[in-house]
Amino acid sequence: MSASDGNLRDQIIELLPRLRRFARTLARNPHDADDLVQIAIERALAHAAQLRADGSVAAWLYGIVRNAWIDEHRSRRRRESLGDAVPAAENVGDPAAGSPEELLCVQDALERLADEQRLAVSLVLIEGLSYKEAAAVMNVPIGTLTSRLARARETLQSLLSDAAGEPL
Repeated sequence: MSASDGNLRDQIIELLPRLRRFARTLARNPHDADDLVQIAIERALAHAAQLRADGSVAAWLYGIVRNAWIDEHRSRRRRESLGDAVPAAENVGDPAAGSPEELLCVQDALERLADEQRLAVSLVLIEGLSYKEAAAVMNVPIGTLTSRLARARETLQSLLSDAAGEPL
């Protein structure tokens, strides 16, 4: 193992909590999220040579998690069309964040967003990626990302205002 391999592994370990949180946002189920992270780490280590020297390890790993989620999502749709039962998804969230009522309102509002909007919110607002990095992860132009974020913010504000009777 070279020094750069060790550095990559250290960076992956440091990013694990963020990757898991991102995967939970996508999968909406903690067990499925853990599976996504495991798949992503395996793919990252197997294809470490594909990481560009000037590239962001975080953005690269988020992209791998996203692609693993897309693969799993497609696979589940195929299984559902064949009649396989898929368990219902669970809400995602950190129970230590805010009051339980606020948390439930925010979780419910996030669940109501379109997948593309929820993904944009998760990458930029929750995970703190730059617009450029998030757009690269999502394989969309920055303008598309900003449009999705704007629509998501409007929808979230509306949903959270309706749920609480006033903005949170």
